[in-house]
Amino acid sequence: MKIYIVTDLEGISGVDSIDMIKVDHPRHRFAIERLMADTNAAIDGAFLGGASMVTVNDGHGGGNNFDLSLLDPRAVFDTRENKNSHLDDSYAGTFFIGTHAMAGTINAFLDHTQSSASWFNYWVNGRRCGEMAQWAISSAYYDVPVLMVSGDETACAEARSFFNPVACAAVKYANGRNHALCYDLKESEDSIREAARSGMALIGQVKPFKPLLPMEIKLELYRSDYCDELASLPDVERLDARTIRKVVNSYQDVLFG
Repeated sequence: MKIYIVTDLEGISGVDSIDMIKVDHPRHRFAIERLMADTNAAIDGAFLGGASMVTVNDGHGGGNNFDLSLLDPRAVFDTRENKNSHLDDSYAGTFFIGTHAMAGTINAFLDHTQSSASWFNYWVNGRRCGEMAQWAISSAYYDVPVLMVSGDETACAEARSFFNPVACAAVKYANGRNHALCYDLKESEDSIREAARSGMALIGQVKPFKPLLPMEIKLELYRSDYCDELASLPDVERLDARTIRKVVNSYQDVLFG
């Protein structure tokens, strides 16, 4: 059984401030070390649950966050960006490690969808979605279900609202948008490992997240000028100054651009 793990940084254990996401911040190195610790805990849990192979993808900001010297050597590192990953129908499931809640979620640490500077709301078939749902939809193209996620409490709640059943590991809770109160690091690693192991037991029980096709995708941006370039893309309709729409027939086309 092959497992594909995609990662983000905002929902990683020990990351308690927006400043830690910035590469020039003194505590950014600690965030990277925690990214690797959480990822390794998920890898270990997957193997404990019976995985035959685990592939990992550095999904934050286009990559370049992993310290490969700290990566569990049993894992295969996918060098492609997650939107062009090597995920295919040979995988039994996917995990999302370090995820965050969608833009506009109350009591969520660093809530956003794609860009906190330009994206405001994103809908699939009329349902507001975030990056977790986007990853799940693109994975559904290959009939790969989401089995497990880790992140803050609201990210886990969001996961449960979209995927049922799903194994979750909460590692912190928000104290305002830009700060979080983190749980004990060792306990968080143990929680991730156990959720990953439990997620493996869901193989065959949980189905891929497949909205009805064709899918209507709508995106509301913060300002009208953010719409200008995207509105010029093929098959994109501009609904108003800040909102665009497209209708797609494939789960691979879940994103604009």
